[in-house]
Amino acid sequence: MRMSAMSAERSLSPKDIVSCGLCIGCGACGGMLNAGNALRFDQYGQYKPRRDAPGYGRRTDRFARTCPFSPFAMNEDEIAQDRFPDARQMDEHIGAFEAAFVGYVAEGEFRGLGSSGGMVSWVAAELLRCGMVDGVAHVGGVDGAGHPYFDYRISRAVADVRAGAKSRYYPVELSGVLDEIRTVPGRYAIVGIPCFIKAINLARAEEPVLAERIVHTLGLFCGHMKSARFVESLAWQMAAGTDEVEKVDYRVKDPRRPANWYTAEIGLIDGRTRRKDWWHLSDGDWGAGFFQNSACNFCDDVVAETADIAFGDAWVEPYSSDGRGTNVVVIRSLILNELIQEAARKDRLNLTEVDADLVRRTQAAGFRQRREGLAYRLTWARAGVSPRKRVRPSTAIPFRRKLTYRCRAAISWWSHRIFYIARTLERPRLYVQWARFALYVYHALAYSRGSMGALADRLASLFPSRRDTAL
Repeated sequence: MRMSAMSAERSLSPKDIVSCGLCIGCGACGGMLNAGNALRFDQYGQYKPRRDAPGYGRRTDRFARTCPFSPFAMNEDEIAQDRFPDARQMDEHIGAFEAAFVGYVAEGEFRGLGSSGGMVSWVAAELLRCGMVDGVAHVGGVDGAGHPYFDYRISRAVADVRAGAKSRYYPVELSGVLDEIRTVPGRYAIVGIPCFIKAINLARAEEPVLAERIVHTLGLFCGHMKSARFVESLAWQMAAGTDEVEKVDYRVKDPRRPANWYTAEIGLIDGRTRRKDWWHLSDGDWGAGFFQNSACNFCDDVVAETADIAFGDAWVEPYSSDGRGTNVVVIRSLILNELIQEAARKDRLNLTEVDADLVRRTQAAGFRQRREGLAYRLTWARAGVSPRKRVRPSTAIPFRRKLTYRCRAAISWWSHRIFYIARTLERPRLYVQWARFALYVYHALAYSRGSMGALADRLASLFPSRRDTAL
């Protein structure tokens, strides 16, 4: 994989990225920090490099080339051009790809055990079953109460991969599994969100051993990464102590209800469980951005454009009403395309080929946030490292949309801090009541709900939808 001239001429340190809010906590820099347990949770429940690590403040060209949010690393288009130069199709939103499908796993219990159509676990398990990989790096639950509730591990048996099914809206980091891949020869697949897969590809470009051993990447469509404090918020809102929580299911599946009616469940150390629908949570609107990592404000990849195959939820009708779950799948690897299509021909998978437009529509809100919203956020004043994105800075959106993006960013920033204060003072109501009010304001701006929404409508009418020119 080639490196751009720009990336070879500049240097950065983990401290530079952390201090300007661009660290996602992926752990790809773990080997450069020269410290055991190189990443730890910060006060807000997000993984960050240890500040006392010898490599934390050391500026190097290599770090600047391999951090996924570094402005001097290759972007998603450049990585995809190297990895998928002959892709049959190209789309400005979903990148290069061979084919796209909606559907689900028809065999076994994959669909029933997964949050969606079961396709992620099926592909990972099939790679193992067919001997195409020796191990799969993926996220699974950690036994026992307390942090962390989930982590990355390498599974070498199909049963272990299947046990790791379901969505995990929780911070994890890659340093441990990357060290194991470096140490233990074999062929590996890695499952991850877009910025993690980008980090893997950048690391492969630097380390021949990773390039040789990581043979498949499985991407997950992503809205944003939440902090570990979201689990504690669930506990507070279900009248449980944070130290009582042993396990978490963010999306309990119920075939009788639409797939997008999320229900969260926590399992307590005494064996009891508690559930609550997301819409009854004070911070249950995903789009409002509660507990969002600040780096997510500067990501422009929704569908894991650098992954060999990527998966999401089919959030359009009629699929979103099917409580059994339906995936949308974007395939970029010729090998995986043949694997998928052969299984579909044998009725092991129930898939329908779709075009790029349907894929875009399934993730419409995510693309607004990371195209229109990102363009606007790039015009805001900021200190430190400036992100280099594929989206041009622009203020060419209506005034009301600007207020919505400002509100979302404020909720993202303040939720960490208000929760930290409430946690320190042991006053859960302080956070929960603040979050309820913040969500009320956000819904007024975004959806014109309530009396404040009516007021926002009247005020917006005073400001014509003037669109400024792009910067």
